Amino acid sequence: MLTQTLDPAILDRFTSIVGEKYALRAEDDVAPYVTERRGLFVGRSPLVLRPGSVDEVSAILRLATEAGTPIVPQGGNTGLVGGQMPDESAREIVLSLSRLNRIREVDVASNTITAEAGVVLQALHDAADEVGKLFPLSLASQGSAQIGGNLSSNAGGTGVLAYGNARDLCLGVEVVLPTGEVLDDLRKLKKDNTGYDLKNLFVGAEGTLGVVTAAVMKLFPKPKGREVAWIGVESPAAALKLFGLASDRAGASLTGFELMIDRALDFVVRHIDGSVAPLASAYPWYVLMEISSGRSADDARGLIEEILGEGLELGMVSDATIAANLSQAGAFWRLRESMSDSQKPEGASIKHDVSVPVASIPDFIPAAWAAVTTLEPQARLVCFGHMGDGNLHYNISQPVGGEPDAFLARYRAVNDAVHTVVRSFHGSISAEHGIGRMKRDELIATAPPVAIDLMRRVKRAFDPAGIMNPNKVI
Repeated sequence: MLTQTLDPAILDRFTSIVGEKYALRAEDDVAPYVTERRGLFVGRSPLVLRPGSVDEVSAILRLATEAGTPIVPQGGNTGLVGGQMPDESAREIVLSLSRLNRIREVDVASNTITAEAGVVLQALHDAADEVGKLFPLSLASQGSAQIGGNLSSNAGGTGVLAYGNARDLCLGVEVVLPTGEVLDDLRKLKKDNTGYDLKNLFVGAEGTLGVVTAAVMKLFPKPKGREVAWIGVESPAAALKLFGLASDRAGASLTGFELMIDRALDFVVRHIDGSVAPLASAYPWYVLMEISSGRSADDARGLIEEILGEGLELGMVSDATIAANLSQAGAFWRLRESMSDSQKPEGASIKHDVSVPVASIPDFIPAAWAAVTTLEPQARLVCFGHMGDGNLHYNISQPVGGEPDAFLARYRAVNDAVHTVVRSFHGSISAEHGIGRMKRDELIATAPPVAIDLMRRVKRAFDPAGIMNPNKVI
């Protein structure tokens, strides 16, 4: 039974585990940990704990189970569905993993890196780069997102097409259970059939089963050649044909294939300083394509030129430009990565992180738009995403001159309309952001009852006291 209020004596006991310096109680100190960056979720907490060791995490969870105190694990606070946020009751303690920030080992021969949960994603990229390797998980928030949060939400990003999501990149984990027990499963094995794959119960569980404190992640050889092209196309159907051609010609060398509506680029050019449209003319849709070669720069260049040349001949490509250098390639990617932020100056937006079978994307986009416009005829579609793996950020910006509050009041209705279409295409309402608080009720209402029952059984088995990130996911 969870406590209804937090006894000051219990708060003192938690504080004694990490020390006064790392137990935050002042309102101004706590504020950054209880406010989601878009302001959609604002919680309250009497205490933020910042442990510096696995032993401290263990002691915290052991006490939490004993006292029935809810714990909300938090990484870089970059989540988009409220999974890292405490509720408004002021009885949930935030457990920040930011001090667990050591890279414990880089094993070049095994192509692995062992990192603690609080290591920032960019630091993993830098550590891999220092030894001539690639860590491919790439997100717009990688300067602040932490690997523990990435694993807990099974983050995706732009590299999923070639390398997979966070789950695919993880070989082993260290997890502290609600009882305080530590599961040390930091193995580097690519093959291991010894019973249930326990690590994958925690990857994607959003901190509801335990706290990931460290992980073994895969590294890859750095490409010897990398080419990036910005491509104008007439429609998602043309983009799909181009994707088929690129997949056939490049195979595993196709490391990026992003689809974007023209309005998404227009917003970036309008609102993000230094942004320039890559093509002289505007097109209804754009593709950002990346080819990486393990052989040579010439091989990558030859592949992308072959694909674009054939795409032009077959009418899939209307126009294209290949980045002249690494700096311009980075600028092309920044255009894509800035599309979420560039919506803010345009007013309120209703966002969807969905996936459908890749072949269904050209039919899904207009079908979902027809559902939206029955509710909001003057809304603006800002659709972009990872076409190569079927994940679209199907975002809707408010009408020009509209009232943000009035538009956001339709959030649930618009979500329901889009997600109904997603399910009709046998897709997912959460492709890479997770469930958190935002989608919990919808998941419970729409997932197969047997699946929900199984998830609840798993939750009860791991967390019988119900202290771990309550009221998230299920």
